[in-house]
Amino acid sequence: MGVLQDVAGPLSQQFAKLGTASQIGAIFAGLLFLIVFVNVLQQLLFKNPNEPPLVFHWFPVIGSTITYGMDPPTFFKVNRAKFGDVFTFVLLGRKMTVAVGPQGNDFILNGKLKDVSAEEIYTPLTTPVFGKDVVYDCPNSKLMEQKKFMKIALTTDAFRSYVPIIADEVTNYFKKSQDFKAQSGTVNIPPKMAHITIFTASHSLQGKLIRDKFTETMADLYHDLDMGFSPINFMLSWAPLPWNNRRDHAQRTVAKIYMDTIQARRGQKEENAQDMMYHLMNSTYKDGTPVPDHEIAHMLIALLMAGQHSSSSTSSWIMLRLAAQPKIMEELYEEQVRVLGADLPPLQYEDLAKLTLNQNVVKETLRLNAPIHSIMRAVKQPMPVPGTKYVIPTSHNLMAAPGVSAQDSQYFPNPDVWDPHRWEPDSPNAPSIVRSEQEDEKIDYGYGLVSKGASSPYLPFGAGRHRCIGEQFANVQLQTIVAMIVRYFKFRNVDGSDKINGTDYQSLFSRPLEPAVIHWERREAA
Repeated sequence: MGVLQDVAGPLSQQFAKLGTASQIGAIFAGLLFLIVFVNVLQQLLFKNPNEPPLVFHWFPVIGSTITYGMDPPTFFKVNRAKFGDVFTFVLLGRKMTVAVGPQGNDFILNGKLKDVSAEEIYTPLTTPVFGKDVVYDCPNSKLMEQKKFMKIALTTDAFRSYVPIIADEVTNYFKKSQDFKAQSGTVNIPPKMAHITIFTASHSLQGKLIRDKFTETMADLYHDLDMGFSPINFMLSWAPLPWNNRRDHAQRTVAKIYMDTIQARRGQKEENAQDMMYHLMNSTYKDGTPVPDHEIAHMLIALLMAGQHSSSSTSSWIMLRLAAQPKIMEELYEEQVRVLGADLPPLQYEDLAKLTLNQNVVKETLRLNAPIHSIMRAVKQPMPVPGTKYVIPTSHNLMAAPGVSAQDSQYFPNPDVWDPHRWEPDSPNAPSIVRSEQEDEKIDYGYGLVSKGASSPYLPFGAGRHRCIGEQFANVQLQTIVAMIVRYFKFRNVDGSDKINGTDYQSLFSRPLEPAVIHWERREAA
């Protein structure tokens, strides 16, 4: 007791000599030290052997949020090397259990409804962007019906009609764009690809009436919707923040444009219409209820938003990859001349299957630059992890990262190299285990048979009941855009190097850091 008094006395005297501001600072520093001390002590002394290892962090709530947010793929890679395929980290106060590799993909993405929930995670984020009564703002059974409506409209006949539309949109864009008037020049390519992908998708999927309304202003509204997917909105989607105000204005504006167009089309007689809006206007739920106009509008927003993220990002990465490796761009051009003829006739749907390298450029870019780096699920009941002693409690959320296995040397030799030729059977970089779509087990979640496929190391479009239904359309769209651009231009990096821009992880979707400027030159034949 005497020793404590000997120490406490001088400390209290020194504290009394401090000014008010300094006293407050000292108290705050003391509290912070205590919080950090208790947090570290809990991690060191109170480990649960039945739960996955926890990534060490100094501060509660913050946890690993900063290191994860700066570069998720590197975060996964580093901690996988430390802990194995299953580990937990703290993200904004939530415990996130990551399961990577093909088994981890299967464990999370093929989780049963009784075990995992996407709705509980994503509803606060998606409902303000898409609108009410669609996607995660409705029971899963209704979502499956909505996906079935859209999947039925994504037929081969529809794709056959879409390719000329997409090709014409690409051609017209470059004819009208002031940035491509000269014979050569430089351009920040991602914004251009964002416009091209939204113009091609709106025209093909939603019809000419909608496309005619899609000026760059309309594209900017979709950009404001996109900003609603900021990670902070998992917690603050309701807050009157500037980007949320722009998001809400954009949602109301775009939804009204769709509903006004639907009303106008109901008064017209249309024959041979293939677009998604027309199909939804003539669809009914199982109970006989026609799809309400506001749900059609919200589904169309969701469809275009979902495709816009992946296609805009992927097409930008493709252009940057081609600028870094102009030789591949020339191979793509030569492939078209060889397969389709030197006169390069108008591109048709059947031509895409003949352009193997064109397909592989898209496939390889999706492998290295997957648009979605993390897929989350809420845990609804304790879940044993197969092959381990771990049981994931309901206080945790699950996180899948299919991009980890897509860049694993166990499955993809020289995984960091962008090599479209790796998808050819005789390539030294050919994947060791990638099952074909035909080999995969098929399952019907309520919207038709789809490939179960979650145990594959290559899952650019996800898997399970929430697998992207627009996968085939995205491939058609991207392959057509690439084929048309290759006809018109030669690309290279401005400095002539083979460098690639870094990745922007500020939103939930990975995209190239901007500015991402390339040099373009118009082909003589064009």
